[in-house]
Amino acid sequence: MTPVTETITSARLILPIAITFVAPFLIWLNIKNENRREACSFIASILTFVAVLSMVPAVLDGKILKYTLFTLMPGVTVSFCADGLAMIFALLSSCLWIFTTAYNIGYMRGLKEHAQTRYYFCFAVAIFGAQGVAFSANIFTMYLFYEIITVFTYILVGHHQDEEGYYGARKYMVYLTGAAKLFLLPAVILTYVLCGTLDFHLGDISKGMFPADANPTLVTITYCLFFVGLGKAAVMPWHNWLPGAMVAPTPVSALLHAVAVVKAGVYCVSRVILSGFGVDTMHNLGLGIPTAYFVAFTILAASIIAITKDDLKAMLAFSTVSQLSYIIIGVAMLTPMAVQGGLVHIAHHGFSKITLFYTAGAIFVATGTRSIRQMRGLGRRMPWTFAAFALASLSMIGLPPVCGFVSKWYLINGAMNIGQWILFSALLLSTALNVGYFVPVIFGAFFRRPVVDVAQYKEASLAMVVPLFATAIISVLLGLYPQVFMNFVNIFGKF
Repeated sequence: MTPVTETITSARLILPIAITFVAPFLIWLNIKNENRREACSFIASILTFVAVLSMVPAVLDGKILKYTLFTLMPGVTVSFCADGLAMIFALLSSCLWIFTTAYNIGYMRGLKEHAQTRYYFCFAVAIFGAQGVAFSANIFTMYLFYEIITVFTYILVGHHQDEEGYYGARKYMVYLTGAAKLFLLPAVILTYVLCGTLDFHLGDISKGMFPADANPTLVTITYCLFFVGLGKAAVMPWHNWLPGAMVAPTPVSALLHAVAVVKAGVYCVSRVILSGFGVDTMHNLGLGIPTAYFVAFTILAASIIAITKDDLKAMLAFSTVSQLSYIIIGVAMLTPMAVQGGLVHIAHHGFSKITLFYTAGAIFVATGTRSIRQMRGLGRRMPWTFAAFALASLSMIGLPPVCGFVSKWYLINGAMNIGQWILFSALLLSTALNVGYFVPVIFGAFFRRPVVDVAQYKEASLAMVVPLFATAIISVLLGLYPQVFMNFVNIFGKF
């Protein structure tokens, strides 16, 4: 069944973007009342999720919902669409905003952090950017909201306003804005010159935007510019901003690694490859497999570095660098199973990785440490937190019944289907490396002798423990019922 494009009014498609646009201002108006400020964030997150959820029946029915806000010039508009791929990212970011708001309260109040209103304001704007990226119907709209995310998460990375925070935020901004201005913006301009429009080709991932008579060399250059310019995808060697951003508060790290920033990066790479260039163009120009080989190096190298880290957040940062490339490697293989595995991993990794960062933050609030060595024996004092960490770790490793298993199953089968034994071996080796850095944390927490007095510690507040355990359980449920997000992938990924 070929999806039918349907133009709709702003009351349907624009609603999630409108809610996330208004929310930051309501948060700022309640600067002197922390309860009302946090209530605004809660209500906005729930309303955004409900608004996105309201579009699910139409999208699953095969429709592509579209709306143009305004036109700047012929072929350049601010337009939005909701198809299967858009729904994956929009549902993920809006749903996790709910959990993160609850977690934020426990974390920010527990550590008595300063500038909390500014923090919540920027957090809400980042979600606004994520929703805009998710529903972008063209490259110009995607670029606009992509940059909004960068600017406001820069403020969050430097939240602590100390030397370390300023350095991490400066590196973050230089890497991401530098890549966007030097590579992404020229890619956008070249695409307009070659195509005469910036609108994605929706409804069929075989055909892309580029006309058949487009100069293949220029198309290849444009692709390379997009790939390098979308630095939020954290592919090596353009990844170093991500570990540097770990100076931010842990909920910001969760936002960076699971919800808005890196997911915007891999989402944009996926959208550009499948709705911009299309499977046929990627095959004809021989761009798919070289891209897969390139990111396979990232998968392995980042995992090896993660094994060497004693700082839990640093270890999780390099784990994220590795896991993001699972999404790209699946899309770049350009086969149905591989694309399915890559795209569904956007959601599956999101729920699992945010659980891991939630647990890191809960451990820090309860104990003041991020050292993995000092967490030995701590699982007996914080069983709920470490049980959630264990479940999410199983997802990262790719073991059933957690959702990461589904992603890796499709990716590995996709590699086998096209006889790519190098990619197949890289995926299997990465699984062994995942075991190498996740299992010691779990084993040490529950079965090793403590190196510090852990008797003084206990679980963090319920405001933190409930969200982290809830997202861990969702990771299991998505493993048992993978069709929740796979249905959107199947609707979108029609060859």
